Amino acid sequence: MLEIQNLSHTYANGTVALDDVSLSIPQGMYGLLGPNGAGKSTLMRTVATLQAPTGGSILFGDIDVLADPDRLRKRLGYLPQDFGVYPRVTAYAMLDQVAVLKGITSASDRKAVVETLLNQTNLWAVRDKNIAGFSGGMRQRFGIAQALIGNPDLIIVDEPTAGLDPEERNRFLNLLAAIGDNVVVILSTHIVDDVADLCPRMAVLANGRVQLQGSPMELIASTRGKVWKKTIDHAELEEYQSSHEVISTRLFAGKTIVHVLSDTQPKGFEPVEGGLEDVYFSTLSTLRRAA
Repeated sequence: MLEIQNLSHTYANGTVALDDVSLSIPQGMYGLLGPNGAGKSTLMRTVATLQAPTGGSILFGDIDVLADPDRLRKRLGYLPQDFGVYPRVTAYAMLDQVAVLKGITSASDRKAVVETLLNQTNLWAVRDKNIAGFSGGMRQRFGIAQALIGNPDLIIVDEPTAGLDPEERNRFLNLLAAIGDNVVVILSTHIVDDVADLCPRMAVLANGRVQLQGSPMELIASTRGKVWKKTIDHAELEEYQSSHEVISTRLFAGKTIVHVLSDTQPKGFEPVEGGLEDVYFSTLSTLRRAA
C-alpha cells in the first residue's frame, strides 16, 4: 500500500503544483487522470524520489519514502514521460547495463533477467537493434522492460501511451495489465480510455488537487441521470454553450454532438448512459465554472 498524505509542492517561481494531495493506493493498477499541467508529473517525480516536496508524507509499506529514499529506489520501477537512452546502443546491451546499475552483478543472473524481459515485452526479435531505430511503441516497451528489472514492488508509468498508434497502445496496455496484479502500478495519464480499460481504482487530479477518487464504475454511476446529449449544427454550438453547461463536444458525420450536465432533462436532449469520459469532463467543467 502506498500512502500519500497532505503532499504539497510549490516551485521557486511560486507555482503551486501540488496542494494537499492525499491518496491511498493499493496493489494493482491505479489510474491517476488529469489534464496537462494538473500536477501529475510532479506527483510522480516526488513519489519516485526525484524531488522533495514542500510538505507532507509518503509511506510505502514500512518505508518512509522522504526520509529514506534509497530504500524505495531498490523496490521501484519508473517509466517517466520522457526518458533518455544511448541511441546507438542495442536493446540487449542497454538492459544489461541497467541491470548492473540495479545491483545484479552476476553475469548469468543478468542474462536470465534481460532475456526474460525482452521476451515479456515482445522485443526479443530486435534485441540486437540500436534503440535509435525503435518505433514509439517499441521504445515504450523498452521503457517498461527497464522499469521491471529487479522485480519492483512499486511501478510508476507517466503518460505511457501518448503518441502511440492504436495497435501499439493496445499491446502496451496488455503488457501493463499482465504485470499489475501483485504490485502497485500507478498509471498517470490524460487519456481517459487508458484508465477505463485498466484500472479498478482511480483519482482525478486537477489544479494540483485531488478532485475525486474511487472506482470507475462508482464514479460513472454518480453521473447517471445528469448527462444529456443532442446532435446540433456546429454553427449552433456557441448558443448552446451560453445556455447549457456543455461538458464535451465531438464531431460525427459532419454534425456536432454535445454533452451537457444538468439535474433535469433539457428540452430536446436525450439521456446518456454515461462513461468515465463524462465523469472526467464534468469534473473539469465544474472547476472551470468555479474559477
